[in-house]
Amino acid sequence: MSGSHRRKALIAAGGVAGLTAAAALIAVPASAVTPDHVPLAGTQPAWATSSAAHGAVPSGRSQDLRVYLAPKGGTANLKSAVAAVSTPGSTSYRHYLSTAQYKARFSPTAAEVSQVRSWLAGSGLHVTGVASGNRYVRATGTAAAAEKAFSVGLKLYSHKGKTVQAPSARAQVPTAISGSVIGVLGLDTASHTVAPRSVTDAAPAAAPAATAKAAGGYPYAPGFRNARPCSLSYGQVTANKQADFKTPLPKFNGKFRAYAPCGYVPAQFRAAYGVDASKLTGQGATVAITDAYALPTMQKDANQYATDQGDAPFAPGQFSQTLPSKFTDQALCDPGGWGGEEALDVEAVHGMAPAAKVMYYGSASCNDADFLDTLAKVVSDNKASIVSNSWGDVEQNSTTGSVAAYEQVFLQGAMQGISFQFSSGDNGDEVLNTGLKQADYPTSDPYVTSAGGTSTAIDANGAMQFQTGWGTLKYSLSADGKSWEPLGFLYGAGGGMSHLFNQPTYQNGVVPAALGSARAVPDVAMDADPTTGMLIGLTQDFPEGIHFGEYRIGGTSLASPLFAGIQALKTQLNGGTRL
Repeated sequence: MSGSHRRKALIAAGGVAGLTAAAALIAVPASAVTPDHVPLAGTQPAWATSSAAHGAVPSGRSQDLRVYLAPKGGTANLKSAVAAVSTPGSTSYRHYLSTAQYKARFSPTAAEVSQVRSWLAGSGLHVTGVASGNRYVRATGTAAAAEKAFSVGLKLYSHKGKTVQAPSARAQVPTAISGSVIGVLGLDTASHTVAPRSVTDAAPAAAPAATAKAAGGYPYAPGFRNARPCSLSYGQVTANKQADFKTPLPKFNGKFRAYAPCGYVPAQFRAAYGVDASKLTGQGATVAITDAYALPTMQKDANQYATDQGDAPFAPGQFSQTLPSKFTDQALCDPGGWGGEEALDVEAVHGMAPAAKVMYYGSASCNDADFLDTLAKVVSDNKASIVSNSWGDVEQNSTTGSVAAYEQVFLQGAMQGISFQFSSGDNGDEVLNTGLKQADYPTSDPYVTSAGGTSTAIDANGAMQFQTGWGTLKYSLSADGKSWEPLGFLYGAGGGMSHLFNQPTYQNGVVPAALGSARAVPDVAMDADPTTGMLIGLTQDFPEGIHFGEYRIGGTSLASPLFAGIQALKTQLNGGTRL
């Protein structure tokens, strides 16, 4: 979702129900609409302006398109069912469906698929397949055929230093099938990617001369090591008269600062968050984790990490990986960086809920389309009732089509009793990152739980000293070594008011009225500050060779799997009933 799609005016025929009322209808020139066609909202990016255009897309250029279909009975009907199954007191409350029952009740019909196939084929496109559950119809062909199908011109535009294609106006679909089509992906070829929400202030051990690779070509991340000294618990080692310095470091606000923890380990989290006192282990719960790519050493690494911390490794059958036939776009997506994210997610869930099953689903790349397929696989398998997702992008990069496609999965999950949570982001309100105050997506979607972050102080006895919202201001040592000089905001937990969604009913009376009527994020928060982060372990590429190593990491990528562990405990407490 990294195209610069400005948040505005997204509600129109074929749009996504639930977008804010402030996103008013765009006026469409009469010449752009024909009586037998309906404009498809959000299909013309804001950056596709006449000043950025430089010619038409060659008519023979190949296209790869996905046309996403509305659920049977319409999106509003499905959302009404989700509200009923999720609301205490409803006759449908927690009467969840199996995958087969969901498909029978809500999947687009064969007749609707046939109509869409006929429309695409009649325009000269070749239908290459239909996704499981009839979620979308995939088609390939030429630019000329795509222009005919969607009654729109395709042009080349300069965008973020690259030349990409996009519709020169809003795409249109025939009126007869407009109720069946909720979005299209592929007409706009700018990168639509997501990124991990993890942050580390550990330092690379050294830059290897060349990145070594594991068997199968997996590129490991450069090895990280914590700086020393560091504290075993919050505030243990104070930076006043350490032998590492010829003179003591100066006080900050009248006090000597303590060195950051080396990284909390699972036993510290379990003690601080009351897990030990509860005697719960997550037995009977299954947690799914989605990221891009897959560490070939993940189970071995997780087991070594658990053993190093005095915990039990995964039992046979307790951990599994579900992977695509191949991985793609490695140069764009940085598989090594995703490896650190995967290790954090798996080890955090296992640390908080040691007896829960953990299922890792690896996306083929960091592209939206691949993550949509990965999430759809999770709900189709229907083996996990809790799904932790430590990735996302800013709302402005969302399109109506991509939001509709993601919600298609979240709504099915809700009907099956599957809880999705997403990290809220690590750039505060995103102003310094994008110049525009906003929340992230998918974490802002009303049908997921948004996991924000705290700075968390755990003392030597495992007790919670304090928690506060995570926001880091950076200071550097002055040239004379006698004071600290402010450098401003560095990073912090994401959140704020959505520009895409109205306030959901479950936030009525919860979010202060003074904040307005938009969806507010996050919903919950756990430790995320990298200064008070978690020690993780994984195989990395060190100068001396590839081997297992540990370092501290944080970000709301930590908060999401920690909360997934808490949900696993609650599931056990409920006797296995899905939340």
